[in-house]
Amino acid sequence: MLAEKALVALTALKRLESERGLGVHEGTTDQVRCALEAAGILFIESGQGRGVMFLHETSGTETRQARVRRVRSPT
Repeated sequence: MLAEKALVALTALKRLESERGLGVHEGTTDQVRCALEAAGILFIESGQGRGVMFLHETSGTETRQARVRRVRSPT
């Protein structure tokens, strides 16, 4: 589904996901990033590392506030 949304070939997406560091065109990487960002994923980079943040609700069964409380819980 991601390959379809990003308008890239499935083989190109598999190369991008490969743990062997297979090369892909920069345009392919950009298209995949744009598709993920359009789906509500924000890429974060700081002095402590890299990560992602989900900007939109992904589940109707759990509210955003409930997830925030769960993340902040000390246990």
